Amino acid sequence: MRTSSSLSLAVSAMALSVGMANAQNIDPNLPTYEAVSGVSGNLTSIGSDTLNNLMTLWSEGFRTFYPNVAVQIQGAGSGTAPPALVEGTAQFGPMSRPMRGSEIEEFEARFGYEPIPMRGAIDAIGVFVHRDNPVTCLSLQEVDAIFSSTRAGGADEAITTWGQVGAEGEWADRQIATYGRNSASGTYGYFREVALFGGDYSPEVREQPGSSTVIQGVAADLGGIGYSGVGYATADVRALDIRGDDGNCYTTDDAPEGTYPIARFLYVYMNVDPNAEMEPLRAEFVRYVYSQEGQSDVVRAGFFPVTARIADLDLEAFGLK
Repeated sequence: MRTSSSLSLAVSAMALSVGMANAQNIDPNLPTYEAVSGVSGNLTSIGSDTLNNLMTLWSEGFRTFYPNVAVQIQGAGSGTAPPALVEGTAQFGPMSRPMRGSEIEEFEARFGYEPIPMRGAIDAIGVFVHRDNPVTCLSLQEVDAIFSSTRAGGADEAITTWGQVGAEGEWADRQIATYGRNSASGTYGYFREVALFGGDYSPEVREQPGSSTVIQGVAADLGGIGYSGVGYATADVRALDIRGDDGNCYTTDDAPEGTYPIARFLYVYMNVDPNAEMEPLRAEFVRYVYSQEGQSDVVRAGFFPVTARIADLDLEAFGLK
């Protein structure tokens, strides 16, 4: 069995272009799920808020095959997943970022082996503005100058008004109000790494407890801008295009081709003893996730499905191939 360190966790354009499928085109090589006998019991998921809706859809879909299975889901942030797995209070630890080295080390010190991630979906992080905002595209350097105090992307000055990024008329002097996640969130860390070039957030960013509250804040604020998983978009906000290194502007829908700059795998970490078979309840949940039905749930949640190739690699890592 392969450990998590042997899986490709880097979210690069190349990895994503290999691992993604179009959101409207679920890989036909994924199997149709078929129920088996002997599956019952309780499951608990503790971790990412970004994956809350998706974990709920997966659980509901799974329970259509196994109505006697009970699933509890808590989504306070990716940072809550590793302790829950270490303490044994959850079977699933959804995370919108890879586990940090220190988190893996703590787990390994307890169990003698590393946790293994299930790469169940792809997320594009949207940079959202009010639907009436005239700005359509920003570079990552401009995003960094809006959200950070360090401007590690190389901008000469902080961007505090919409006129600085091309808005005209009454929008030119409108102040920018920034909304983001708190430090327990994997989205917070990933956005800082990619969009802020590893720099520090501005103290002006209004930290929110969840993805939906970021969207609500932007929707209620004409000058607002915030980042969130694209699956939480509403009709009151609009995701900006992001300019790539080639100078072209890309939408979140370009994530499957690896050209949208802020995209990532969504993980569900698990405690899998390499010297023992996974019990039927968790094993069948994993198989459901990597089925036509499970990846249809991914699309319903607003994310991008993974291909059969990714599914096969992860099923092998779990000892299920």
